[in-house]
Amino acid sequence: MNENRMSVSAFFQKYTMVIALVVVVIFFAIATGGGSLKPGSINNLISQNGYVFVLASGMLLCILTGGNIDLSVGSVVCFSAAVGCVLMDKGVNMWIVVLVMLAIGLLIGIFQGFWIAKIRVPAFIATLSGMYAFRGLSNVVLGGYRVDISNEKFLFLFGGGRDCYIPDIIRQWMGSEGKPNLTCLAVGIILTLVYILMTVRKIHVQKKFNIHQSVLGQCVTTGAISVVILFITWQIASFRGIPTVLIWIGLILGIYQYITTKTAIGRHLYAVGGNEKATALSGVKTRNVYWFAYASIGLMAGLAGILTAARAKGIDPTYGEGYEMDAIASCFIGGASAYGGIGKVSGMIIGAVLMGVINQGMNMVGVDSNFQKVVKGLVLLAAVIFDVMSKRQKR
Repeated sequence: MNENRMSVSAFFQKYTMVIALVVVVIFFAIATGGGSLKPGSINNLISQNGYVFVLASGMLLCILTGGNIDLSVGSVVCFSAAVGCVLMDKGVNMWIVVLVMLAIGLLIGIFQGFWIAKIRVPAFIATLSGMYAFRGLSNVVLGGYRVDISNEKFLFLFGGGRDCYIPDIIRQWMGSEGKPNLTCLAVGIILTLVYILMTVRKIHVQKKFNIHQSVLGQCVTTGAISVVILFITWQIASFRGIPTVLIWIGLILGIYQYITTKTAIGRHLYAVGGNEKATALSGVKTRNVYWFAYASIGLMAGLAGILTAARAKGIDPTYGEGYEMDAIASCFIGGASAYGGIGKVSGMIIGAVLMGVINQGMNMVGVDSNFQKVVKGLVLLAAVIFDVMSKRQKR
């Protein structure tokens, strides 16, 4: 009886945020009369939150090092986008502009990482100063006014309009027109099959090395996730197909999943967050780990600047405000520990989707913007309290 209670408790503890996401989705589906699950709504959810997934991926690495955060990313997004928009407005080649925007983000990340890793300035202070400095520089670059983008190729590649979708190659090959988007369906089915095969392989490896994991639980989880992938695929295929911004999101999530699970630097990030002194004694250069984390978030801020400018078809001095909070909240809600050393890309994805669903759902229901901030703040507080209480139980 006690073992059953422990297993049920462990299940709910492990999948708390997944359950919360399901409950929130069902709630807003009922509240909006199914509007939140329509193809257009799901498409908007992806497009509007592209920057969140990108920034949260980089923010996760900072949090892993010991609960550190980067408060400057919103300002860096605005600054890199401001420089890029001004350059394009002056007729500079698009690819040169893209490289400049990414380089700006990377150099800012390296610069701030220097103070944090080498000089040991607290991350909160170093990035807080960056938040003010780069917001001011954004205003200087833009002269206080909005700058628009007219480069259609840039807007298409980075998701800045109603026509920014991957063409339906299969229908073009067949010489037919209409919906659903067959290319989108094919991609979704292939991804689902790959995910199922990876799970089967994982279970096989667990049996081979006598690793005791619930096979039934993994099968149920895999089945549920597969259904969700296929549902989302069908919905966006029924709309306009795969938005180009989704390609960038998938690419970044895949890279960061690989970094955190398959590389030495990924293991070092977890080790530093778990016990920095012990990690240093084992021969790891912990300062370089911090430097890598902040260079990474800087690069992601540059990319988020590109995506933000493309979606808005321009930039003004207020863009990027609050972006850092969305990224931080996505990581903590997704299970990253406020103490560092714990957190996964998969959890961060759940956190980002949950925040996106709450934002979109409250907008559709007509909740006042001030109360929306209250709700998001309470959700973040609940996630951190859950993390703290879990730590106490383990002790």
